[in-house]
Amino acid sequence: MRKIKLDVHTHTIASGHAYGTLNEMAKAAAEKGLDILGITEHAPGIPGTCDMIYFANMKVVPRKLYGVELLLGAEINILDYEGRLSFPDSHFKYLDVRIAGIHNICYKNGTKEENTRAVVNAIKDPRIDIISHPDDGRCPLDYKQVVEAAKEYRTLLEVNNNSLRLPARRKVKENILEFLELCAEYEQPVIADSDAHFMDDVANLDHASVLLDQSGFPEHLLMNYYPDQFKEFLRKNRELERKWRNSRH
Repeated sequence: MRKIKLDVHTHTIASGHAYGTLNEMAKAAAEKGLDILGITEHAPGIPGTCDMIYFANMKVVPRKLYGVELLLGAEINILDYEGRLSFPDSHFKYLDVRIAGIHNICYKNGTKEENTRAVVNAIKDPRIDIISHPDDGRCPLDYKQVVEAAKEYRTLLEVNNNSLRLPARRKVKENILEFLELCAEYEQPVIADSDAHFMDDVANLDHASVLLDQSGFPEHLLMNYYPDQFKEFLRKNRELERKWRNSRH
C-alpha cells in the first residue's frame, strides 16, 4: 500500500474519550504528509462528547493548519432499525464531512435483516457521506445489499483500522474482506480511516493496509490516494443534498 493522502475519521478531546487537541492532530497530519485531515467528533449519544453548539461554531476554525486542509464534521450514531440518526437536521449545514455508524451504546443489535435495513437507510440518506466500521460480527449485515445501496446512493464504506485492533468486535477481518470483494466487483470506492483517538494514530493504517493488500483491492477504488477526487465526491453529495431538500418543499 502506497502512502495515503487523506485520513478523514479522527477524534479530538472534544469527543470526550480521545486525547489530542485539534492543533496536535493537525500537526501530526502534517508530519505524516497528509493533504487532508478529517476531524469528526462524536455526535450526541456517546457519553462525554460535545454539545451541538460545538458543531454550530466550527466556522471559527481555519480550514488549513500546518499546511493540511481540514474537514470538520461528525460521526453520527445510527439509532434504530429504520436508520434514524442522532443529529438534528438543522446542524448538518455546519459539517464538511458526515459519517454515520453503529455504536453498541446507542443501538441494540438485531437480526441481519434489521441491521441491514438500518445501515441501508442511513446510506440512502443524502446527508451522509461515509458509513463507519460496518464490520462487527455482533451486528451482522447483508453485505451485498449494503454495497449495492452504497453504489446507488454514492456513499463510501469504511475500512476502519481501529476495528481490526479492537478485540471486542467479532469477525472484523472476515467481514471487511467480504465487503471489499463486493466493492471490487461493483467498482464501488471505499475509504480507509485510522479512527484515531490520539495524535500518534493519525494516518495509522497498519492493520487496514495489510488487509487491503491481502484482498488485492484495486488502488483506483481506494479514495485515500485521491484528495481531489474525494473533495469532488463531497461537492457532488452536497449538490444532491440540495436537490433533495428542494424536492421536500
